[in-house]
Amino acid sequence: MTSSLDPLSAALLAPPPPPLPYPLSSEALLRSAVDRVRTARPELADRLDLSSPQALRAARAGFHDAGTVRHDEVLAVVVIGRLDLPSWVRETCAFALGLTPETQAVWRRSFTRTVYLAGSPPNLRERFAFEHVAADGSVAWAGPAAGSATATLRRLLKAFEASHELSGRPSATVTVPGRPRLPAGSRPAVHRELYIATAKVGVTDALVHVNHLVAEAVLDRLIGPGDRLTLRFVPRLTGLGSRFAMLRVDTDVHRPDELQAYAGLTTEV
Repeated sequence: MTSSLDPLSAALLAPPPPPLPYPLSSEALLRSAVDRVRTARPELADRLDLSSPQALRAARAGFHDAGTVRHDEVLAVVVIGRLDLPSWVRETCAFALGLTPETQAVWRRSFTRTVYLAGSPPNLRERFAFEHVAADGSVAWAGPAAGSATATLRRLLKAFEASHELSGRPSATVTVPGRPRLPAGSRPAVHRELYIATAKVGVTDALVHVNHLVAEAVLDRLIGPGDRLTLRFVPRLTGLGSRFAMLRVDTDVHRPDELQAYAGLTTEV
């Protein structure tokens, strides 16, 4: 003997429909980029013209020169000996979580500025003080601090360069380490997806984009200890059935008058 559900019961028991693709329109990308400026430096956002991608690009150029650090800015330095992107994301989270609230705040005001150097962290530990070193010695972080604090290290080592395209690769899930600074039980650990664009994006450029997104998500309490992050590599962040809690938006290097989402952190999954 078989039974059938009435239409209302069947509708209630049916799985929810997949979410609609996140509308990565030009307006949404610009709004995300402006929100980043407003979060880090609200006084700048209030007085600068941020009404278009071109205006945003000009404003960014005025924030700081690539080779100098203003007296009120700080920067972090990451020394990369061996690069495994999922492990690097996990260690970036650990580094950002380990900073004091005061250091987190001043780094956020400096737009989480970071310099990437090629070197061997184990060979440098006796000479330089690092705030965080991966357990396997593959990467190490110094700062964030005034430029003078890491000037010798930056003069000693060459920039980390990996210009080859970040090709598609398998998804990988990492668990964020570290102890929470917020009161125990403030929220349970969550699972999010971290989408990374690969089409015509070099490895070094991808590191820059992912670093900004992950570090700022930690500082904004979107990522916390015990959270799981699933890295997904896609050509572009368009047409995805995902809802994003944070985007990394920058100038499209192939269309300089437009913006592109280079990385995105989803809502809880």
